[in-house]
Amino acid sequence: MNSEKIPDIIIGRLPVYLRALQRMADNGLNNTSSQELGEHVGISAAQIRKDISQFGEFGKQGTGYSIPFLLDKLKEILKVDRKWDVALVGAGDMGHALARYQGFNNRGFQIVMVFDNSKEKIGQKIEGFAIEDSASMVERIKSAGIKLAMLTVPAPFAQSVADKLVQAGVKAILNYAPISLNVPKYVKVQHIDPATHLQRMTYYL
Repeated sequence: MNSEKIPDIIIGRLPVYLRALQRMADNGLNNTSSQELGEHVGISAAQIRKDISQFGEFGKQGTGYSIPFLLDKLKEILKVDRKWDVALVGAGDMGHALARYQGFNNRGFQIVMVFDNSKEKIGQKIEGFAIEDSASMVERIKSAGIKLAMLTVPAPFAQSVADKLVQAGVKAILNYAPISLNVPKYVKVQHIDPATHLQRMTYYL
């Protein structure tokens, strides 16, 4: 399987399937069909079969999918069958909320470092982490071998922080700043701007 050839829109649906399957497993279910999974996630059975078949044949005609098996396979495909260390840059309101969020740990991620450039915040604790000076960020991230970062700094500072993250060896950035980032092609950026998503929804209201 060449991951470069799988459309990004399909990769984006896999975590949705993973979450629904986990919920089914938590409710004691062992098997599901593409029809049943589709009802859980609001995606057609045909689309689910097509998406999953991009990675191999994981179901059986007539019996559907084994939930534990498909869970393991999707975790393997998304590389969340392990724990990823994450650096968080920006200890404002959003940064505090993310550092306290308990939903990362059971889905393959753990925040291990928090950085900020505010002298008032450096040394303060969030969830047991001492906020570190962003001046030491490049060395600290590089020496820890961290490949994932979350960026929650104000828009005017986002690009310069992203440049430092790339310098530190980060390969994927989850960007909460309402600005597009210029990064090398080998660095993956996912933008999360709640206002943009709200604007997208109000079109339909």
